[in-house]
Amino acid sequence: MTAESVEHRRRRRPVPPVDGYTVDDLFTLPDLPPHTELIDGSLVFASPQRRFHYLVIDLLINGLRSSLDPGLSVEREMTVTVDSRNGPEPDISVVRADAVTGLDQTSFQAKDVLLAVEVVSPDSESRDRTTKPHKYAAAGIPNFWRVEQGGTDGGPVVHVYALGPMTRAYVHMGKHRDRIEVDKPYAVDIDLTAVDRL
Repeated sequence: MTAESVEHRRRRRPVPPVDGYTVDDLFTLPDLPPHTELIDGSLVFASPQRRFHYLVIDLLINGLRSSLDPGLSVEREMTVTVDSRNGPEPDISVVRADAVTGLDQTSFQAKDVLLAVEVVSPDSESRDRTTKPHKYAAAGIPNFWRVEQGGTDGGPVVHVYALGPMTRAYVHMGKHRDRIEVDKPYAVDIDLTAVDRL
C-alpha cells in the first residue's frame, strides 16, 4: 500500500466534531453510506440486511397502506429528527400526510410521526430494542412496533407499544405472531404468515 493510498483513505473518513455530529451534518456530510443514522451525535452505519428484514418491511408497508387513513402516509426508511443530535431511521413510519413535502424530502419531524417500526437485525439488536424506542418515546411518538424473527415457521413476531401519557415511556400492549390486529394509530389487520408468500 502506498503512502498516497493511505493518505487518501484518511481524508475520506469524517472526523467527528468535539461535541458530536448534528442532524444538519447528517444531511450535508458528503459520501455517507445509505441509511446512516445519527444516535447521540454519533454516525451509525447500516449493515447489509437479511431477506427476512426486507420481506417483513414489504409485508407491513402493504398491510399498513391497505387500510390507511387519507390524512396519513406510510414511509419507508426515512430519517426522523428527534432533536439536534438524534436522527434515527425507522424501517417504517406512519406520518401525518401534511408533513409530506415532496419527492426530494429526506426526513420528518418526530412530532409528525404516529408510528415508528423497527425490524430487529443482528447488528442492531440493542439499538432497536432499547436505544431507539427510548428516543422515540421521549420525542412523543405515540406508537412503536418492534418486529423480531421467531413466529410461525421463523416468521415475524410484532411487539406493540403505546406511549404512556404520564411516563413518556412505552407500555407493552401485546405480542402478535400470526396476525396483527390493532386500532392504533388506525385500524390495522395484517396476516403475518403471508411473509412466506411474498
